[in-house]
Amino acid sequence: MDLIKASLAEISQAVRTKKISALEVTKFFLERSKKLNPTLNAFICFDETAELQATAIDQKIYQGENPGPLAGVPWGIKDMFCTKGLKTTAASKILENFIPPYDATVVSQLKKNGAVILGKLNQDEFAMGSSNENSYFGAVKNPWNLNCVPGGSSGGSAAALATRMVPASTGTDTGGSIRQPANFCGVVGIKPTYGRISRYGIIAYASSLDQAGPLTNSVTDAALALELMCGKDMKDATCSSQPVPEWSKNLNSSMKSVRVGVLKEYMQDGGLHADVQKTVEKSLSELKALGAEIIEVSVPLTKYAVPMYYLIAASEASSNLSRYDGVRYGHRSNFQSLANLELGEFYSKTRGEGFGEEVKRRIMLGTYCLSSGYYEAYYNKAGQVRRLLRDQFIAAFNQCDVILSPVTAAPAFQLQERISDPLQMYLNDIFTVSTNLAGLPGMSVPFGFSEKKLPIGIQLMAAHFQEQKMLNVGLALESISGMKGLVANV
Repeated sequence: MDLIKASLAEISQAVRTKKISALEVTKFFLERSKKLNPTLNAFICFDETAELQATAIDQKIYQGENPGPLAGVPWGIKDMFCTKGLKTTAASKILENFIPPYDATVVSQLKKNGAVILGKLNQDEFAMGSSNENSYFGAVKNPWNLNCVPGGSSGGSAAALATRMVPASTGTDTGGSIRQPANFCGVVGIKPTYGRISRYGIIAYASSLDQAGPLTNSVTDAALALELMCGKDMKDATCSSQPVPEWSKNLNSSMKSVRVGVLKEYMQDGGLHADVQKTVEKSLSELKALGAEIIEVSVPLTKYAVPMYYLIAASEASSNLSRYDGVRYGHRSNFQSLANLELGEFYSKTRGEGFGEEVKRRIMLGTYCLSSGYYEAYYNKAGQVRRLLRDQFIAAFNQCDVILSPVTAAPAFQLQERISDPLQMYLNDIFTVSTNLAGLPGMSVPFGFSEKKLPIGIQLMAAHFQEQKMLNVGLALESISGMKGLVANV
């Protein structure tokens, strides 16, 4: 079988029916990943036990046991997810040699369902970035153009998938970090409603915004992966107890009576790149031709989404990252003597060496926002406006089934183009952060190419726990885009 083009279900079915062994599948993707990784820098490390995992799955099949719906399917894991016995760094020097004693719930779920963990994928340090240039292990390259960024923070997850180094990968999305790299690399990326997927074992950036999700080669694969990753987890108090539907079995690309909302605030300023504008307009035209009703909706507070997001995210990051102090685990500065050392100096030197520039920038911003005299004016006020934004989105979804928008204002930009201008980099998230602030599900579906042959995706959003509606429209877009299963040739 052609493993490059095969879906998750096709690989699993072939393994379970012994048309190919899990070990053969794993060896194929391992060899391909190790061949391409020096060019892309998508993997931080490979799992030396991958072939043993595959052999154990083959043994289960030989003994007549059910290995699960992902039997023998290799996965790449973003380095924010704890993996038992396998280095987990968050792409930071401060965790360079950290090996967790347990698996994140998402990793446990994948293993339980038969997946093989191939290795850990590169990312922006502590998931802070939009270009994957903030990694301690170096930037990831966009496989469609090696001079461009793959998007962040899940850039390694998207780049590895776009070249089929892996058939599927995990990502985390705090303000667009699954959807934006999926958009730049021409793959499907989805974040479900906040709380659908357990955050247990995922290194925290901003706890009220972080959400895991899959990156896949198709909407069908995304629906299946999402089913297996979602579900109540007693180890995560914020995890939803809502039942997990069988999204993959209920996919329906019919657009009859489907109401597609277009956010007035996203389309009226004329700030879109011409290629992105054309792609969005084409997607709306095609959906209308299929029977969808196009409706203009308004969420006025989206104009405050970026400052709101960076106040909240930086504040929560400041709190979450205070645990990296060099005392319990992680990097510790190499002091010649600790005898007369002030504790503050010890913390400062360790954290100064261990954290990168962008992480330190956000810690300082967040600490300022949470400081006495400023908490009420900044963090608390941002939280109040966030609730109003959520209410406006709920009202908008009373008028439509999904909201369609660009993922970013332009296709992938050049490496080093924005790294020295934090404000310009932050504005790259203008269309994605609102989804996280409101806790809504969102996804990116590839729909075209720019004149420079860079992928362009379409963002879809749905009301809370309405992932099926979003997946259905995504399937319709995929069926007419001609981009399903395209592989970037490096």
